[in-house]
Order: sequence, then structure tokens, then C-alpha cells
Amino acid sequence: MKVPNKCIIASALSFLLCFSIFAQENQNKKEEDLPQIIDEKAIEFKDDIDPLTPAKAAFLSAVLPGLGQAYNKKYWKIPIVYGALGTSIYFYINNNNEYNRYRDAYKSRLAGFKTDEFYFDSQGNPLTSPRITDDGLRRAQKFYRRNKELSLLVTLGLYALNIIDANVDAHLLQYNVDKNLSLAPHYKFNEMDAKSNLGLTLNFTF
Repeated sequence: MKVPNKCIIASALSFLLCFSIFAQENQNKKEEDLPQIIDEKAIEFKDDIDPLTPAKAAFLSAVLPGLGQAYNKKYWKIPIVYGALGTSIYFYINNNNEYNRYRDAYKSRLAGFKTDEFYFDSQGNPLTSPRITDDGLRRAQKFYRRNKELSLLVTLGLYALNIIDANVDAHLLQYNVDKNLSLAPHYKFNEMDAKSNLGLTLNFTF
């Protein structure tokens, strides 16, 4: 009874060994027959990426607003930059002039004079009582000072936005949108378990 059992076990082991060798050879043959889908060494960038370009664009816009946009060849943005900055600067200057106007009149009254512009009508004739009271002058100063400070903050914000826009545009101009680099088929043979993996590789370039 022992001898036949040994023969059966030996036969079974031989069969499994032959089957494993056949499967390995078949797998290797399939791997050799598969065409090479992608060669990473064959991928080349069309243009060299200069990491200093965004910094240079931002520096140019900091020196002169709109210059960074010109460097990025976004010429249509230059009128928008100057229009926005020009408007905010106009409101700052106008509010500052009005503030100084009411402040000077208030200081004149504190010194005991009655010669400020609000003691005269539109034709230059003197009035018995001023068109704007002292309390009105104080309120006007507060109003125009607040508007002046707000206009200054808007101007500084637009100036910073001009720099950020030039920097971001420079980054986007160097962003590689080549479809061969963004999405590609992927095939890999695992030598440990003799299995193959087939899928898609998605690459992001910043």
C-alpha cells in the first residue's frame, strides 16, 4: 500500500511542476509579444522651463505696473491695470484734497479767523454766518479722511494684484499641457508573483 501512494504523490508533484513551468513560459511569451506602449526616455519637453520667469514677471510688475503683463505678452491686460490703478488714485487724490479743504477751514476758525471759504457765498460776498458750522467741518474731515484711507488701501490692493497676476500668468505659460505627458497607458510586469499590471498613469506638472 505504501509504494502505490508514493508513486501517486510523485506523479502529482511532477504534474504540478510541469504545469508551473508551462505557465511560466506562456507568461514570458505573452510579455515578449506585448508591444512597448510607452518609453519614458522618449518623452522630451518642447521648451525648457525657466523657474525664474515667474519671479522676473512679478519683479517687473512691482517696478512698473503692467510691465510684467507685457513680459508675459498679455498686452490686453495693461489697460485694465492702469485703468484700475488710475481710478483708485483719482479717488485718493480727490478725497485728500477735500479733507485738506475742510481741515484748513477748521484750523482757521480755531485760530479765531472768519475768513475761510464757507464765510462767503458763491459770488464771494461775506456772510453773517458760515455755510458750514464747526461741527459740520469736523464731520466732513472724518468722512473724507476715512474715504482717503479706503482709497489708499484699494490702490495698494490693486498694485499687489497686478504683481500676483503677472506671477501666476508666468507660471501658467510654462505649464506643460502635452497630452502625452498628462495621461499615458501603463504596463508593468511584477517578477515576484509573475503577474502583469495594465492601467493608466496620470501625471501632474507644477
